[in-house]
Amino acid sequence: MSRIHVLAVGMVALALAAGCQDRNGGPAEASLTDTLAARGDFTTLVDALEAADLADRLREEGPFTIFAPTDAAFDRLGEGARQSLLEPENRQRLREVATRHVVPGKVVAIDLIGLETLGTLSGGELNVNVVNGKILINGAVVTQTDVGAANGVIHVIDGVLLPPQP
Repeated sequence: MSRIHVLAVGMVALALAAGCQDRNGGPAEASLTDTLAARGDFTTLVDALEAADLADRLREEGPFTIFAPTDAAFDRLGEGARQSLLEPENRQRLREVATRHVVPGKVVAIDLIGLETLGTLSGGELNVNVVNGKILINGAVVTQTDVGAANGVIHVIDGVLLPPQP
């Protein structure tokens, strides 16, 4: 195992020590959608999930893994791009973007080590890399791992996972 992998495994082990728990240390009870909404820094993502008709699915079904871009990540797209995604006439594009952030099944951080790709609800794939002890999903850095929810897990990322342009 390379030094980078050892560092990555150590980083992930620390993240796993926190586990999939709520803020009080108990098991998570809120759904993925409600956990994101309660955190306060995912309002654009929650709005996108609502507009794409995915929010209820992520409340009721599962398990799922969400790679959740923060509001700051959406801000980096630029105001026009972010607003354009939320327009009713762009609903199909929004659905593609939203489903690209959701993976069927519960994939915790330690599972990401050694994976090369993950299949998404959109039918596409995400590339998984570990670079300098950091987990990257399609180039977006995972900044927080294993945020627990009753029906899955959330990994916070610093970028929006846009589908490839045709």
